[in-house]
Amino acid sequence: MKQLLKTLTETFGPSGFEDEVRKVILKEVKPLADEVRVDALGNLIVRKKPAKGAKNPKRIMLAAHMDEIGVIASHIDKRGFVRFTNVGGTFGRYTLGARVRFMNGVTGIVGYDKLENMDAPLPINKMYIDVGASNKKDCPIKVGDFGAFDRSFIEMGDRLVAKSMDDRSGVLVLIETLRAITLRQTQGGSTQNDLYFVFTTQEEVGVRGAGVAAYGIDPDIGIAVDVTPTGDTPASLKMVMELGKGPCVKFRDPGMLSDPRVVDWMIQTAEKAKIPYQREVLLVGSTDARAIQITRAGVMAGVISVPCRYVHSASEMVDLNDLKNSVKLLTAMLSKAVSF
Repeated sequence: MKQLLKTLTETFGPSGFEDEVRKVILKEVKPLADEVRVDALGNLIVRKKPAKGAKNPKRIMLAAHMDEIGVIASHIDKRGFVRFTNVGGTFGRYTLGARVRFMNGVTGIVGYDKLENMDAPLPINKMYIDVGASNKKDCPIKVGDFGAFDRSFIEMGDRLVAKSMDDRSGVLVLIETLRAITLRQTQGGSTQNDLYFVFTTQEEVGVRGAGVAAYGIDPDIGIAVDVTPTGDTPASLKMVMELGKGPCVKFRDPGMLSDPRVVDWMIQTAEKAKIPYQREVLLVGSTDARAIQITRAGVMAGVISVPCRYVHSASEMVDLNDLKNSVKLLTAMLSKAVSF
């Protein structure tokens, strides 16, 4: 799991440019799938068909987004410095001093115009990217070039740190769940549900891929797997989510209310299987479930969240045990027929 997560997080893939991430995922899932396709927005849709004779199988869509936050060059000045704007929730407090890699492989460092008050919030429109150019002519970046944070994966015991844990950790959970269900089949188990593992695009810029994919699949139930900020750091928001305490079952975020039937399904499964879990009420942000829930005539939707510190920074932190328990919970949920 750790090696795959390292590969996923170190792969370049800001919103709209998820191609390289999709290639990594496709290599893992193709041997495990009954059907694989890519839709017009680039979503990778992987189907696991129900067993023959399954009674009234539910069509369940599982979504984890491939894209990461990024930047886009908006102006090159006469000295070769690159002005930029955000692609998704790229925050000034995490961006100054960061290294950014552009699609053409060029790396730059984010600087700031004038630091008069070091403790004041830093707006992105006062920042620039230094790519080592001395003038506009020799600048290797053009207006419209996309970039993303450039930072390697590291291990700190069970704590794993990288850029784009949001949501490559969710991608990992879906891949490993698909692997576990496939292994169960080889050992005589059967799949009672019609499962669609969807690796979505453009979540960070408005949950666009998930809405398109859900419209095409028309699921009975939708589950997003994403990260959630924690409340276990000094002076953090008053939220109960903590690293190492298990996957979080979402009740609410600013974009959606989870369906109570889906919430009960998650909690009852976790308690029966003795899998640690947390109850999540998120105060900021949302997930692919928001788009899935309001697709067509509406979909029962919920979210399993991986606790994550420093979300939308170049050093997002998750706990290995939370990843493992997320896989266990999702596998246990999907291995039996859904009764509601």
